[in-house]
Amino acid sequence: MTGYGRHLAEKEVVATAAAGVSTVTEIKACAAGSHHLFPQCRAVVDVGGQDLKAIVMDGRGRVARFEMNDRCAAGTGQFLENMASRLGFVSISCFGEAALLGRQGAVTLSSMCAVFAESEVVGLVNAGARTEDIALAVHCSVARRLTSLYKRLGVDPCDVAFVGGGALNVGLVAQLRRELCLGDNVLCVPERPQLTVALGAALIAFENATGRRCDEVAPERGGRAPPDTSCNKCF
Repeated sequence: MTGYGRHLAEKEVVATAAAGVSTVTEIKACAAGSHHLFPQCRAVVDVGGQDLKAIVMDGRGRVARFEMNDRCAAGTGQFLENMASRLGFVSISCFGEAALLGRQGAVTLSSMCAVFAESEVVGLVNAGARTEDIALAVHCSVARRLTSLYKRLGVDPCDVAFVGGGALNVGLVAQLRRELCLGDNVLCVPERPQLTVALGAALIAFENATGRRCDEVAPERGGRAPPDTSCNKCF
């Protein structure tokens, strides 16, 4: 088991089942899942509902070092959902698509605090700024925060995996690719990025149970096809 509730769940399962139960950190599971999907990547950026993570891995998918932001809501999936709701979008996908239509630099968010950023958004709306421009500013703010987290690791140029539910947002993918300035390297996004940590936990459980690695299980080496980004005109 992994995730924030793993220790509570472990106690419940142990109390009701005879089978042995083990837990694994999200960091380790994220690295394992990302390496399985994209063996060429040496770094991972993860946007979850409650936190942000940047991880550097060795050639076998083991964690070398990481940075994590779990004390501030700014930049998390919950933050993006709140911003989308504040701007009247009915879904995150529609919010991300609108960001692609925004004009770079038309408006900016100066605050990295979730509370103050929301106040800024309200002010921009009241000032008559275009909704698409505000959507882009929000996504740029999150992408800059992720890039700052990633650069703290001092990573050599490499392909980077982008996972977590935030990677389903086409606007965030576009802005993160722009902010990271990867040059000849690639930002790799799996088809179902929100399942990467769960996949990693399953792989680690398999290895612990059998003593074998899952290298023979064919990984999904391709990138993610663009999701349905049709807009319901909610802005």
